[in-house]
Amino acid sequence: MTAATFIRTLARYATALLLALAGLLALTPAQASRIKEVAAIEGVRSNQLTGFGLVIGLDGTGDQTTQMPYTTQTLSNYLQQLGIALPPELATRLQLRNVAAVLVTAQLPAFARPGQAMDVTVSSLGNARSLRGGTLIATPLRGADGQVYALAQGNLVVAGAGASAGGSRVQVNHLSAGRIPGGAQIERAVPTPLLEGDSVRLSLDANDFQTARRVASAINTRFGDGVARALDGRTVEVRAPAEPNERITFLAEMEELPLQASVPSAKVVINSRTGSIVLNQAVTLGPCAIAHGNLSVTINSTPVISQPGPLSGGQTVVAERASIEIRQEPGIFIQVPTAPKLADVVRALNALGATPQDLLAILQAIKAAGALNAELEVI
Repeated sequence: MTAATFIRTLARYATALLLALAGLLALTPAQASRIKEVAAIEGVRSNQLTGFGLVIGLDGTGDQTTQMPYTTQTLSNYLQQLGIALPPELATRLQLRNVAAVLVTAQLPAFARPGQAMDVTVSSLGNARSLRGGTLIATPLRGADGQVYALAQGNLVVAGAGASAGGSRVQVNHLSAGRIPGGAQIERAVPTPLLEGDSVRLSLDANDFQTARRVASAINTRFGDGVARALDGRTVEVRAPAEPNERITFLAEMEELPLQASVPSAKVVINSRTGSIVLNQAVTLGPCAIAHGNLSVTINSTPVISQPGPLSGGQTVVAERASIEIRQEPGIFIQVPTAPKLADVVRALNALGATPQDLLAILQAIKAAGALNAELEVI
């Protein structure tokens, strides 16, 4: 076998292999996902907690108490709880440069039980220059109902550094906020309706009737007809076992069911402040013709001095002479062909040679003309 014959034979095998791979890819389902990636169980959620506290042990970088009286008042109340009563005239004159008033925030996870730890974020409320090296004293964390659900305390971790001298200051990162890993202990559990009733509800991440139908269909195919039903474009009701262990097993298996995700609705998102434009894969463009010209206005101001004659008693007057020039570049009609794919849409828009700010107006005009098959959303 000659070298040329060998190369031709190898090329035929390579072509056949590529065709076979293309056929396999065509049979592979696109955008396959699981139910847990497009929906969440109602009632299984986190809760926001917040509290007001004090950070002590700062190196002279705390609040200026003359401007932040609530720092002194809070410390006085805290000392009173410890059995130390300060005279009112002394409490108002305290200079606490090592203390800072802070707000403590945390996210109570679902199914959290008393005794478990969670991270908290501590942020300065006053004019403290830095929280680095500080310690948060015991701070109750309350929920939206006013009940205490956790107690926070511990040493702050501040990812920053700073120094100042002679009126100059250097700072790296942010010094007025930090975190305490595992700094809060949960004291109360939040009740969840997961085990109540004979059914649970799935809340879809996006409002889509097609996705709701497919979720219900996937559940009914696996567990039997009538187990799930779509209530609207975002909610699917599922009948679940009453026994806790069986219900958890059922939900765990249900969340892992494969789901053929539907193609999202065509949408163009426009950020009018930054000029950013984002298109999803479903956007198509119909045939149209576009002409877009730029208009520029230039204003020049020239000072003009009016000098009075000798011995006239007049005054020198300075005025301005303005000249305005308007220049408009001619807009050339560009025929845009049908663009059934996202790559074709991008290629057609790039052919216009317009800036992102110009594209904001062009896309709105194309949508008004009916040639843009997508929803425009301005953020």
